[in-house]
Amino acid sequence: MKKILTASALSLLCVSGIAQEQPKDEGFVFTTVKELPITSVKNQNRAGTCWCYSTMAFLEAELLRMGKGEYDFSEMFIVHNTYLDRADKAVRTHGDISFSQGGSFYDVIYGMKQFGLVPEAEMRPGVMYGDTLSNHTELTAVSDAVVAAIAKGRLSKLQSDNDGKMLWKKSIEAIHDIYLGERPEKFTYNGKEYTPKSFYESTGLNPDDYVSLTSYTHHPFYSQFVLEIQDNWRWALSYNLPIDELMQVFDHAIMNGYSIAWGSDVSEAGFTRNGIAVMPDAEKAQELSGSDMARWLKMKPEEKQLNTKPQPQKWCTQEERQLAYDNWETTDDHGMLIYGIAKDQEGNDYYLVKNSWGKSGKYDGIWYASKAFVRYKTMNILVHKNALPKDIAKKLGIK
Repeated sequence: MKKILTASALSLLCVSGIAQEQPKDEGFVFTTVKELPITSVKNQNRAGTCWCYSTMAFLEAELLRMGKGEYDFSEMFIVHNTYLDRADKAVRTHGDISFSQGGSFYDVIYGMKQFGLVPEAEMRPGVMYGDTLSNHTELTAVSDAVVAAIAKGRLSKLQSDNDGKMLWKKSIEAIHDIYLGERPEKFTYNGKEYTPKSFYESTGLNPDDYVSLTSYTHHPFYSQFVLEIQDNWRWALSYNLPIDELMQVFDHAIMNGYSIAWGSDVSEAGFTRNGIAVMPDAEKAQELSGSDMARWLKMKPEEKQLNTKPQPQKWCTQEERQLAYDNWETTDDHGMLIYGIAKDQEGNDYYLVKNSWGKSGKYDGIWYASKAFVRYKTMNILVHKNALPKDIAKKLGIK
């Protein structure tokens, strides 16, 4: 009996040892196919300014591509000017155009031509309240209240000073000066004195070189239209392409050295906070899992592991993209920078994405977004016009 027990124990130990030696799920393993140079990852922190951070990252990457060296532009300079313009538009339309922290890629393209650019060192985030990162919670509360009081108030006539400047404009400008800092009129950079306008001109950036592209069926393809989202308050135009051709632009741009400012919906469960953005096909994943349907339906999303390891991806149709936009499933949530292409261990394709949430997640502020996710959830992109395939540029009339 004693020998039998010992043998049984040994048997159990062997089984246990075998179990322990089973390979663990390795999750995602990525191989880079193409990677373009970018500047460091920034942190927008508690401010709805992704539109500015992503476009600045794009412009900085453009200057690297152009051989102009590394720049670090001040987001707050453009943010300050943009907020004043948006407040003006909200008041002029009596509140029909909203006043909020959001914006678009075009706000930066318009802003650099209209107001110029300044280095980060001349206007840093958080300096006015003893921080190194933005926190616009209080600024938003105060400025929203002032703009709403004027735009939607029961005022028959707005007051101005002796020079004809509206008093409410002076107050909203002062509020932004207090929270963001005053905008520099002159500064020295690398031993030379500049104004914001002359500094912008010295970079060689040309706003006319950049185009916005999208893909929706409620407007004709190969034409331009104003993308109907709240933060497109400057009514910027986007060229409209079939989704298959828009995806061709992504690949052609990256493989030819052009990065992409990417506007997307990140509210999907597939966009994790750990550096992964996927559009898993739940039905195909269930088939491969070997689980019965009843058990599968009862499982929590994290138990299905749809976004923790490679899974079959759902490739949307043009009609599915449109429906998601029409029914508000797809919204204009976040701006980022796409700067490369990668593959996982199953051969699925991804784009390398620079975010503006600091060095967060598994990949220190970089996300891997599957092509399936990008295809479904892209709102619009901003790219150099030379990044387009020649046949697509010809269809759009872009020279």
